[in-house]
Amino acid sequence: MSSPEKSEKVGRSFRNKEDEEKGGFIKKVKDFMEDVGEKIEEKVGFGKPTADVSAVHISHINLKKADIVADVLVKNPNPIPIPLIDINYLIESDGRKLISGLIPDAGTIHAHGSETVKIPINLVYDDIKSTYRDIQPGSIIPYRIKVDLIVDMPVFGRLTLPLEKIGEIPVPHKPDIDLEKIHFKKFSSEETVAVLKLKLQNKNDFDLVLNGLDYDVWLSDVNIGGVDLQKSAKIGKNGVSYMDLPITFRPKDFGSALWDMLRGRGTGYTMKGHINVDTPFGAMKLPISKEGGTTRLKKNKEDRGDDDDDDEDED
Repeated sequence: MSSPEKSEKVGRSFRNKEDEEKGGFIKKVKDFMEDVGEKIEEKVGFGKPTADVSAVHISHINLKKADIVADVLVKNPNPIPIPLIDINYLIESDGRKLISGLIPDAGTIHAHGSETVKIPINLVYDDIKSTYRDIQPGSIIPYRIKVDLIVDMPVFGRLTLPLEKIGEIPVPHKPDIDLEKIHFKKFSSEETVAVLKLKLQNKNDFDLVLNGLDYDVWLSDVNIGGVDLQKSAKIGKNGVSYMDLPITFRPKDFGSALWDMLRGRGTGYTMKGHINVDTPFGAMKLPISKEGGTTRLKKNKEDRGDDDDDDEDED
């Protein structure tokens, strides 16, 4: 009569042998399938697709958000189309997640062809700034885009193609403006031609190349009109530019407030508009505004000395 210990050892030995045989059988099947796959690949010409983030574009940017498009070039060397199952993407900055998303059923890559798959990404600045307090308007932040492309391949099954791309993106800040003074060129009660002496401060860590601007001006709560004009100037990062802006208005619309202006007293003003600029990150249309400001109105003959000073400042 065999002891329980001997019976247990026999049973364990039998199970181990059975497991070894099962593992060996599975390995043989796996090796066989891989061998078949390789032979099919050799005969039919199957191969793994390749992909690369070929470019990243900022299609639109303003003070609220940046619309980013990542171009992913996918090449299919196979004689049959390959479906893209999912695209997972993540944008991070200094290891911190800014935004992530999923694009399901992203299309099909034609046989022996290549396709550029465009991944649209919407980056909302308020979401970033509320999460990461150290990211300030006017700054430039580094980014890393991570993309997982999941394809369904015959022979290989599902494959994940991991991709990455690094770059920089701005967090724009609107310029500061100050209407320092208004010079009269032609004065009458019916029509006055004047020049606005404008100070424009770039509060960004990147250059702005001004192409044009539009603006409206209010003096003593009276709208004296506005202008839409082409204007060229370069404002360096965190720099200042001075410019002369023409405007025509009717002083009689001001009533008694006009005489206070002409006596050299401070005149309240509001100015609103936009500037069109080129930046290293693409074109932008940025708002300019100033409410509750104070400026001075002077005739040319009373202000020749100031004109000389202004010329020196602008140089």
